[in-house]
Amino acid sequence: MKLTVLIHCEDQPGIISSVTQFIHGKNGNIIYLDQHVDKEAGVFFMRLESEFDSHLELSHFKESFEQKLAKTYGMEWDAFEDGHKPKMAIFVSKYKHCLYDLLSRHNSGELDVDIPFILSNHPDLKYIADQFQIPFFHVPFTKDIRETAEVEQMELLKEHQVDFVVLARYMQIVSPKVIDVFPHKIINIHHSFLPAFAGAKPYHAAFERGVKIIGATSHYVTAELDAGPIIEQDVTTVSHTHAIKDFIAKGRDLEKIVLARAVHLHVARKTIVYNNKTVIFS
Repeated sequence: MKLTVLIHCEDQPGIISSVTQFIHGKNGNIIYLDQHVDKEAGVFFMRLESEFDSHLELSHFKESFEQKLAKTYGMEWDAFEDGHKPKMAIFVSKYKHCLYDLLSRHNSGELDVDIPFILSNHPDLKYIADQFQIPFFHVPFTKDIRETAEVEQMELLKEHQVDFVVLARYMQIVSPKVIDVFPHKIINIHHSFLPAFAGAKPYHAAFERGVKIIGATSHYVTAELDAGPIIEQDVTTVSHTHAIKDFIAKGRDLEKIVLARAVHLHVARKTIVYNNKTVIFS
């Protein structure tokens, strides 16, 4: 059995020693340990992977860890058993590049998740879901039927026991009702021009401004639009030799790559959110 443990708490002496001794006391072997201290905030972060030769009940491990360590140090923490495939729902609108990329990675075995369904506010991309034999749900979403759509979304997420959601260019604002149920479990992707070039045609605006780099940002969704904790970013250079179509093509390539990286980091339990920022472990 293999466990991954994520911890953050006030920085104080003895945390690493206490945790490693606890793992040893459970006949565990630590195979990875990384830690970071935010000196300004005085907060300690740690990610630990350990293997256990004997059978270990996760619930018993958590109960014991909470009583013997977490309460003592005031920890925010969780433990995850290796081999459990999280269920990832995909929300999408009409842009298909991120959807195709995620499904291709999943189909090749690169993305170790289960995808119970794809949801869209348009019917246009159903044929892609059919190609990959994944259920597709068309849930129209306008301001007039917003509440009905939100109820339907939540029913689907609950029915399929979804662990986290990826917005693969889903061009609607996610309701706080959904965000509250999935805190730091909804991953979004967008261009990195915000807030400088907001609006429907950011690449056109950036082209007119003569920018020299373009990029993409993936972040966890919060109630404040496009202001959630950033998971992954990347950029590429552009110049006066590139046309608008080149900006769009380069931007979409980055969006695919950055979103895939963010999803991988989340699935691998390598992210800890604190104060609207993330600590990303290697």
